[in-house]
Amino acid sequence: MTENTVDLQKLLHNERFPRSSKYDPHWVMANSMGPHPLWLTEWLCRDMDLREEMRVLDMGCGKAITSVFLAREFGVRVWANDLWVKPTENWERIREAGLGDRIFPIHAEARSLPYAEEFFDAIVCVDSYSYYGTDDLYLKYFVKFVRPGGQIGIVIPGLMRDFDGCIPEHLTRRQKSGGVFWGEDCWGWHTVDWWRHLWGRTSLIDVEVADAMPDGWRLWLQHDKANVVAGTNVFPSDLETLEADGGRYIGLIRMVARRGVEQSPRGQA
Repeated sequence: MTENTVDLQKLLHNERFPRSSKYDPHWVMANSMGPHPLWLTEWLCRDMDLREEMRVLDMGCGKAITSVFLAREFGVRVWANDLWVKPTENWERIREAGLGDRIFPIHAEARSLPYAEEFFDAIVCVDSYSYYGTDDLYLKYFVKFVRPGGQIGIVIPGLMRDFDGCIPEHLTRRQKSGGVFWGEDCWGWHTVDWWRHLWGRTSLIDVEVADAMPDGWRLWLQHDKANVVAGTNVFPSDLETLEADGGRYIGLIRMVARRGVEQSPRGQA
């Protein structure tokens, strides 16, 4: 076992996420597109009712390792939907994982999904919903694809509190890595209260969970350190900003809601 592997195992082993710790750390790092996707999926699924043979949409699945996790850990069938990663590339990873009969890679844009209404028993969305779900009307469209009584669960980067005026200087300061943490996409980040209000005002769903991960910034930092060790950084490291912020503004947010049994948005999109 190489020193690099030992360091990765130490960084990625977390007793809070026993399921995730079973996965090869090099595989996880090579296929991550944000803060540790398996940790986030495991945290999310603790408050979701996933059972064997359910049909699950993994929305914004990236390189489909969340789909592999869902299929292996819960025995569900997964439609691995992503816009940025080609389905052929994900199909190769899916077959290598021995899950070609349980995961189906799809290429589709979030506002043009090719699925039948009420097809899915549950929808899982890890680290992508803030790119499209801040639209006031998007949830009305999205909820059509889950059956009445089914759940929608998301985990997203978010704000632990709103800014009082300008963006805090440490979020826009250029880091020693050469990167700047705060980009235009970050304007899709909001607080738990903001998301609870957005989802809670509709009669189409009942919000069951709306919270922030305890010390989420530390887990994000831990994963970023693993990126440095593994040499898998796609973008410059954000270690400096995460440490400077210390969880004051940056964190991870979870939302779980259940579609009402009597409510039906069909024909309203």
